[in-house]
This record gives sequence, C-alpha cells and structure tokens, in this order.
Amino acid sequence: MKLIVKKILTLIITLLCISFLSFAAFTLIPGDAALTKLGVDATEEQVEAMRKEMGLDRSLPERYFSWLGKALQGDFGESLKNSGTSVRELLASRLPITLTLAALSLILILALSLPLALICVRYEGSPADRLLTGLGVVTMAVPAFFLGILVTFFFGLVLRWFRPGSEVDLIQNFWGSIYYLLYPAAAVALPKVAMTVRFLKTSLLGEMEKDYVRTARAKGNGEDRVLYGHVLRNSLIPVVTFAALVAAEILSGSIVAEQVFSLNGLGRLMITSIGSRDYPVVQAIVLYITTVVVSLNTLVDILYILIDPRTRVK
Repeated sequence: MKLIVKKILTLIITLLCISFLSFAAFTLIPGDAALTKLGVDATEEQVEAMRKEMGLDRSLPERYFSWLGKALQGDFGESLKNSGTSVRELLASRLPITLTLAALSLILILALSLPLALICVRYEGSPADRLLTGLGVVTMAVPAFFLGILVTFFFGLVLRWFRPGSEVDLIQNFWGSIYYLLYPAAAVALPKVAMTVRFLKTSLLGEMEKDYVRTARAKGNGEDRVLYGHVLRNSLIPVVTFAALVAAEILSGSIVAEQVFSLNGLGRLMITSIGSRDYPVVQAIVLYITTVVVSLNTLVDILYILIDPRTRVK
C-alpha cells in the first residue's frame, strides 16, 4: 500500500514539473501573444492593454500558478487565433475523434496480436510462423505516413470502400463515422500489432523453457493445455508494460493518421496551432498528452504490484 501511495505522489510531482516546464517553454519562445491575438495592425497602446488583460505583465511564477489553478478546473483560456472560442471548447470538439480512433486501434491490436503470437509459438518454425514473422518485419519497417497512404490508395481509391478525406460526423452518423475511422485505425494499429506479436512471441518462448513447463508436460498435459493454461498467463505480465506504452502513444493523438486521413482530432489541432502560434491550445494539448502517458505508466506500475507479489517492497 505504501508503494502505491508513493507511485501516486510521484505521478503528481511529475505532472506538476512537466506542466511548469511546458508553460515556461512557451513563455520563453520569441513572440508576443498579445500581438498574435490582435494582429500586426494593432497599436502599441492596444498591445499593451491586451498584455495587461492577459496577465502578461506579471512574473512567470504568478502567471504559472494562475494558469495551473484555472487548468485544474478545465479552464485553459481562449484561443489566440479563434477569437471568442475557449480552448476547452476546441479540445472538446476534437477529443472524441482522437479517443474513438485510439479505442478502435487498441481493439485491433488486442484482437490481432494475441492469436497471431499464439500461432507463431504453437507452430514455431512452420511456414505460417515464417510468413507472419516476415510480414511483421516489413510492417514495422514501413513509415507510418506511407502506410496511411497505402491504406488510402488501396482501400479508398482502388477498392472504393471509403472516400478519402470525407470524414463522417461522429454525432450525426455514429456507425458511419466508426466505419470511416476503421481505416486510419488499421494504419495506426498494424505496426503496433507487428511489434506486439514479436514481443509476446519472445515472452512466450522464454516461458516455454522454464521448469514448470517441463513439469506440466511430465504430468501428461498436452501442448495446447500447457500453452493456454500455464504459459500464456505468465507471459502476459511483461507485455503489460509494452501494451501501456502503445496505448499511451495512441491516446496521445495519432498525428500522422489524422493528417493523412484529414481527421479533425487533437493531433491535427496541435499541428495547426503550432503553425499559427496558438500557444494556449498547444499548452493544453501538451498537458493532456503528458497526463495520459505518465498516468498510464503509473497505472502499469500499480498493476505490477497487484499482479506480481515479487515486485512489492515490504
């Protein structure tokens, strides 16, 4: 219990440090947020008044704690490029697409990785194993943006299963949107499937060499019983960490997939906000990404403590 509390405290401290560093970094970047909001035609008096209104005349610690206090309540200020639009509204409009894409990608990864890894182990050295291993190596070697282009070209332009660039609104047509998002989800998931299969296969083969497996075989258990009843459960423990890293990466926003498939998600919003120097939006997205990544890693550490007693410190 003490170790779990320690992990949670470490999480809070880490998030505070990252939030301060990200806030300070955008403060030190050359440029004037007040001038960005008003435009180049604004007078010096107007810029100065806007700087005071935005609190830019205060010290860095004062501005940080003011921003942090509002951020903890979900208030990240207003967008500099979308006058009158709050950052929270922008994030709320883009987050459903990113989360839905992440959920579909994770489902595909889990649905494909486990059976493919079990096939590779159960029929190690067979043509099926060699074929899956070769396809995995090729898939991992293909850049993400090129894989997205291949999916768009083959399924969109050749087979005409979907119309590239014609994203369907998630609220107005839920199942139509899910169908469209399956293709970018496949582009995101395929390299992760290849990596997960390879990692899980290595873990399974390592477990197959241990003494308890030989004991299980000596008791008359068949290979399927040994693999599914004994080896698989123990092999999944180290895979949890890898799966969490994959989940964190996907939940953080699949920037490449959103750009290639013209999805209005957080990744695409961050790219456009960086280009337009809309720092309040970028700060909020960075805080979201770091929170997801650090929180998932902490969750994995806690799960390790609960699942494997050997990791507990008395």
